[in-house]
Amino acid sequence: MTTTPVQELTVGTTGEPRTFGPLTRAMFVRYAGASGDFNPIHYDEEYARGAGFPSVFSQGMHQAALLSTYATDWLGAENVRRFHVRFREQVWPGDVLTCEGRVIGVRPQTADGTLVTVELTCTRQTGGVAIAGSADFLVGGCEASGGRFPSALAPGLPPAPGGSCSPSTRRSAEFPASGP
Repeated sequence: MTTTPVQELTVGTTGEPRTFGPLTRAMFVRYAGASGDFNPIHYDEEYARGAGFPSVFSQGMHQAALLSTYATDWLGAENVRRFHVRFREQVWPGDVLTCEGRVIGVRPQTADGTLVTVELTCTRQTGGVAIAGSADFLVGGCEASGGRFPSALAPGLPPAPGGSCSPSTRRSAEFPASGP
């Protein structure tokens, strides 16, 4: 995972594109198992053709998962505040998907950090957009809050000793040691 420092995030900043694929029927089956989406149209060739499709095709949420992986690798899973997608084109076995993102808004918040809005696309090798979306990330809160965790994540926590933002410090503040 590589996250971009908040100081480098300005409107127009782009993330490094990431490619997934070629996608396979086996990936669709594994995603079905992981998600619980066992609609046979995604893994049974005869069923898909009987429904009028040329082949099985990927679950839309599979591409959404790939796009969210791209976005959180770029800006940090712990920073996600909103993630929205719109399904545009089906994805077929053999497709190669490229995920990209661009900053479209930067709004400084209080001590919580800076709210960064990005537009996201997951594009097939044909140039067709499989999924378009957007997301909000609250970044830079730790440094901006003098060593406290962003209040959206841990309301009411005191500043960490020594200005540390480590998760272990947060755990000890939330769950103090018990005993005599």
